[in-house]
Amino acid sequence: MSEPFSCEKKYVGNFGQPVWENPTEVMVQAAFDHHDLAFRYITTEVPAENLAAAFAGVKAMGYRGFNCTLPHKVAIIEHLDDLGESAALMGAVNCVVERDGRYVGENTDGKGFLESLTPIIDAAGKHVLIFGAGGAARAVSVELALAGAAAITIVNRTVERGEELVALLNAKTGAPATFLAWSGDHAIPDDVDIVVNSTSIGLFPDTSRVAVDASTLRAGLVVADIIPNPPRTRFLEEADAAGCRTIDGLGMLVNQGKIGIRFWTGVDPDTTVMRAALETIFA
Repeated sequence: MSEPFSCEKKYVGNFGQPVWENPTEVMVQAAFDHHDLAFRYITTEVPAENLAAAFAGVKAMGYRGFNCTLPHKVAIIEHLDDLGESAALMGAVNCVVERDGRYVGENTDGKGFLESLTPIIDAAGKHVLIFGAGGAARAVSVELALAGAAAITIVNRTVERGEELVALLNAKTGAPATFLAWSGDHAIPDDVDIVVNSTSIGLFPDTSRVAVDASTLRAGLVVADIIPNPPRTRFLEEADAAGCRTIDGLGMLVNQGKIGIRFWTGVDPDTTVMRAALETIFA
């Protein structure tokens, strides 16, 4: 006797504006389908003025959680019941999880980066240099600090924003942080172990290069880019040519999606399926 038909689904999704070019739905739904999970991921354009109403709708419809992207990463906090450790530290949320009827804000961006980094190098005790001081830099630097980085250097063109991030790291984490103004091609000091581009420089269709002194890139240095499209940016090509160990932005994107799926479903998804889905659309 066949099983009775059921169209029951658990819902998660993504709020943002703009949001239609965000690829998260493609990789997350691919994982849901691959693991035969009764989940549906729905991408929704939500203007800032409609965030409270959208969140009320999510609760009314029993969503298991959702991702939120710009401009909601900070504004969503006032509507939530609690925050995870790193989300509270950085003051930004990109993943909301329903736990026993309470909606808890997490930040999986930095966690995703850390998971893509760890197979290559352990961040504990390492000196990390990060280009940029925006939301991605904040997420990445906080997770690196929590993972035991020995020192973090923030390099940014806007002094005020860079100093603000450094002040946060020094006040709320155990990793000593310093700021350097970004002018011209920045030289990588010899004591740096890991370099991260957390800016949008090189994101399709932009073909710009990260202003780094390529002569100071060296064999053995770990160089990571958070840009997922294209996966091989000019920054990573220069690092490859210098013999660096490189990590592309697809790793961070896939791993933050994996962590979100784990939060919502309790399942550790197959990341090869998720990455393959992204590679198909970015091709």
